[in-house]
Amino acid sequence: MKIIKAATAITLLAISATACGSGGGGEAGESGGKTKVVFSYWGSDARQKLTESAIAAFEKKNPTIDIEGDFSDWDSYYEKLATKSAAGDAPDVMSIEIRGLAEYAGRGTLADLNGKVNTTDLDQDVLKAGQVEGKQFAIPTGVNTFPMIVNKATVEKAGEKVPDDTSWTWDDYIALSQKITEKGDGKVWGTEYNENPAFLQLYAAQRGEQFYKDGKIGLSEQTIKDWWTLLQKIISTKAGPDAAQMLETGTKVDQALLATNASAFGSWWSNQLTALSKGAGQDLDLLRMPKSEGATTAGMFLQPAMYYTISAKTEKADAAQKFVDFLVNDPEAGGILLSDRGMPTNAKVVTAIKDKLTPADQKVLTFIDSIKSELSPITVPPKGAMEMEDILKRATDSVLFGKATADDAAKAFITEANATLTK
Repeated sequence: MKIIKAATAITLLAISATACGSGGGGEAGESGGKTKVVFSYWGSDARQKLTESAIAAFEKKNPTIDIEGDFSDWDSYYEKLATKSAAGDAPDVMSIEIRGLAEYAGRGTLADLNGKVNTTDLDQDVLKAGQVEGKQFAIPTGVNTFPMIVNKATVEKAGEKVPDDTSWTWDDYIALSQKITEKGDGKVWGTEYNENPAFLQLYAAQRGEQFYKDGKIGLSEQTIKDWWTLLQKIISTKAGPDAAQMLETGTKVDQALLATNASAFGSWWSNQLTALSKGAGQDLDLLRMPKSEGATTAGMFLQPAMYYTISAKTEKADAAQKFVDFLVNDPEAGGILLSDRGMPTNAKVVTAIKDKLTPADQKVLTFIDSIKSELSPITVPPKGAMEMEDILKRATDSVLFGKATADDAAKAFITEANATLTK
C-alpha cells in the first residue's frame, strides 16, 4: 500500500498554518445560489459509481447543496490529499482510514464533530474509534473484521471437514492446509496468507499483547518472531505457497488464490468477501482465526473500514455536516452504499437495507453478530502509523526471503517503527 512518505508528512505539518478551506466563506463557495461541498475519497470504479449515486440522492433531498466528488485511486490518495491541504484547498469532507486519524487530527486538519453530526443510532463502541484525546474527529463509515475465509467446497473435495472455529489452533490450521495441498494435484493450496498488520495484531492479542501501547509498539520481539515462524511453517510444510508467489497474489483481491479457486483458506477483510466470492464463482464463508495454544481469545476485533471527516478550515461546515449525517444515518444512502465502506453501524440503517445485501454480506453481518461478545477493543494507532504496513512488510520479507535472521529483523522492526511513531 502507498503510505505518506517523509516529504508528505512534512507537508502535513504546514496544513494548520496554510489551509484556508475549500473556497469561500460562511456557507460560501456558492454558485448559482448553491453551496458547493468537495468530498474526497478513494477506491475502485465500482465505489465511484456507488458514491455518485449516493451524492445524487443527497442533492435531490438538499437542492441548495452541490457535492463535488474528488475521487482518486488508493495509490495516489494521501499524497493528493496532503498536497491539496497544504495549498489551502483542503476538501470540505475527507475520507481517511484509522492509521491516519491521529496524524491528521494532530495537525489541526480535522474539525471536532461532537454534537455536529447525529450519532445517536451508531454503535457507540465503534464511534469511540473516531476519537483522539476525547474529541470526535471522525465518524466511522462502517466496520470490518479480519477473519479466516474458507471455501468449504474445496475442503470437502479434499476429503476433509471444515473445522470448529471456536477451538481450532494454528497447528490444526497448518496440518489441515497441508493435507489439502497434498490432495490438490498441484492446482490447489491449502491456504494463502498475507503480511497485513491486522494479522499480527490479532495474533498478538491472543497472547495478551497490543500492537500499540503508550504511543509505541506494544509487541514483544518474541511474539513478532513467533508470527514469522508461523508464516515460515506454512511455507515449509507446503500448506501454502512460498513468499515469492504470495508477493504476486497476496495484495490484490482479484488476484487472491481464494478468488481464483486456488486455495481453501485465506485471510482478508470481511468487506472483501463479496469480491472474493464473485471471483471464485462459489460460496465462501467466514471463520474465527485459529488460536495459539492456551489462548482464551481468537483476538478478533472490529475496525472502522474508513472514516468521514470534515476540514477544520471549511467555511461550509453546515452543508458538510448534513452530507456526513446523510451518509451514516439515512437508509437511502445505506441502501445505495450497502457494505462498500464496511457494514453500517447504524442499527436502523442495517435493518432497512438487510434484504438488499448480497448473500456474502448477509454472511458478514451474521458473523459479526456472532463474535461481538468476543471482540478485542478498537485502538486508534498513534501518529506515524500510516507507515507501519510498509515497515512491517520490509521486515517480514527480509525474514521470509532469507535476507535477515528473525532476531535481527524483529529488533530492526521495533527500532524503525518506534522512531517513526515518535517523529
